[in-house]
Amino acid sequence: MPSGVERSRGTTSSQRSGIPRLRFASLGMTEKLFAVLDVYREAGARSAAMNMAIDEALLEGLTDPAVRFYRWQSPALSFGYFGRFANVAKYQGNRDLVRRWTGGGIVFHGEDLTYSILIPANDAAFAESSMWIYEKIHRALCEGLVAKGLNAVVAGIGDPGPWSATTRTVRTALSEASHRCFANPVRADVVINGRKVAGAAQRRTRCGLLQQGSIQEIDLGDSLTEEFAQGLSANCCERKVDEEILKLARKLAQQKYATESWLRKR
Repeated sequence: MPSGVERSRGTTSSQRSGIPRLRFASLGMTEKLFAVLDVYREAGARSAAMNMAIDEALLEGLTDPAVRFYRWQSPALSFGYFGRFANVAKYQGNRDLVRRWTGGGIVFHGEDLTYSILIPANDAAFAESSMWIYEKIHRALCEGLVAKGLNAVVAGIGDPGPWSATTRTVRTALSEASHRCFANPVRADVVINGRKVAGAAQRRTRCGLLQQGSIQEIDLGDSLTEEFAQGLSANCCERKVDEEILKLARKLAQQKYATESWLRKR
């Protein structure tokens, strides 16, 4: 997904439901982003509106940090909250269009692996800057890709190439709404041999932070999701989206994400 950031302005449940958390070996990061992490791996594909709605529904009732991996039931296109519908209107009829709750540009979905990171407001990571979180998440993803033998780096950090300080500043300042994000890598995106393969966008609310990301042109299946999750936390627990969340998500999809008024908001 695009490298965009949008802002608006307890205790963990390691023993919740009596389910023991699975312990994973460290992948070499000196410090994991999360002390605990709930992992949702969606087995079935969903509509674009429902995928966006589940993320929002999860964030509302979040108690622990979570990562959700999901797929699309048909070729889709998502675009950022501030994007203009006129820039994607030509794809209507050919793709399932949806306006994201997060910022950023245009992303084509279908063959990609899409993920969402959800951080509750009571987690220590929430107090960090958006860029710090973005970079930390992509470092974990990079480690997973490197473990699979791919030459992945975090742009502007592990890659001394075209991401000079000046270039990063200019690219970050570009209008998010009018660019296909995978044609415009910016600082902390994931790059392999100069080609952007992963980017993301964020939104902060009083409930927490949502980062929606897309990993493109890489097909490593469940092995990548496992490496990625382990890079984020040494204490992961597999979860399923429960019926209460699905009920709220269906309402959000019907009344918000699937409506013409939301799609054509700008």
